[in-house]
Amino acid sequence: MAQERRMQIGEVAERTGLSLRTIRHYEEVGLIVPSARSKGGFRLYTQADVSRLMVIRRMKPLDFSLEEMRDLLEITDRLGAQDDPPASVERERLRERLDAYRKVADARCETLRARLAMAEDFAATLRDRMNADARARSASGRATSGGPSAEALAHE
Repeated sequence: MAQERRMQIGEVAERTGLSLRTIRHYEEVGLIVPSARSKGGFRLYTQADVSRLMVIRRMKPLDFSLEEMRDLLEITDRLGAQDDPPASVERERLRERLDAYRKVADARCETLRARLAMAEDFAATLRDRMNADARARSASGRATSGGPSAEALAHE
């Protein structure tokens, strides 16, 4: 079996869009552990580590706390355990906890959608205001010059 490719932190940062500092912080708080270290002590990560960091990155916009992230990752790690899979009672309890997080994520997504709609409405209001101002300035320019400008005619 071929050894899995390992990446240094710079490549992982590039792949995930996270800063080196953020990745190191996630290690300090126990969200991620590098799969290995090089002979020189550099952190080495696998594709599974990158996938885990992407999960963490996707939790951030939903305002999950570090403790919630840690708990959620522990749940998914336990559910995915191959060497010591959870018994049916534990699996059901873990699935219930996971479903509770899913409901929280769904609710937070809905809140973000509502906030985005308000922000888009505000941006449209600003565009309308700018367009109205441009039309008023154009009309004002026609009134003082005795006729429409070439630019105003092009927009009509």
